[in-house]
Amino acid sequence: MPAETAPPVRVPGRRRQRSARLSSALGLLVVAVLAVVAAFAGGSWLVATLGAAVAAATGAGATKLTYSEVVDARRHGARDRAEQARAYVRITEARVAEQVVFAADMSGRIARHEATIGRLERRLVDAAREVSEAHQRLAVEQSRGADERDRLAARVAEAQSRAAAAEVRAAELERELEVVLAEWRSGVTPQQRKHA
Repeated sequence: MPAETAPPVRVPGRRRQRSARLSSALGLLVVAVLAVVAAFAGGSWLVATLGAAVAAATGAGATKLTYSEVVDARRHGARDRAEQARAYVRITEARVAEQVVFAADMSGRIARHEATIGRLERRLVDAAREVSEAHQRLAVEQSRGADERDRLAARVAEAQSRAAAAEVRAAELERELEVVLAEWRSGVTPQQRKHA
């Protein structure tokens, strides 16, 4: 939010207009020069004294007018410099206020970005931990699956071994049944077979 800027400062030109006092002082100096020239041209002591007095009076008047003009010029310059300094202070205050607002805005933005970065970093750490835990669970499940396969394979082998033993026993029983049936058909009892 930009602060209000100071109103433009009127800067006078470097060269001021010649004042009436300076023009009057110049006129007095011209009169003094003419009085001195007239005194030399007159050749008498009275005219020379009168010319010198007129020249001194006009010179003093010109000096007084010039001095008052210089004092006024200095005052005017000091007023201009003071006004420029006040305007510069207003501009500087406005710029400082703008800088404070800008710095606060940038600090807020930086703080928000840092908070967002912190949240994203925490989420990234959490996601990495979840991935690691998932890998560990997968390894455990794979290990369990391998153990289960080994147990199943052992049970299948045992079942096959029992089935083979059962087949052998079934074959033996079938042969024994055939023998018993044959003996029964032939009329031989089991007691007779034992004694035989």
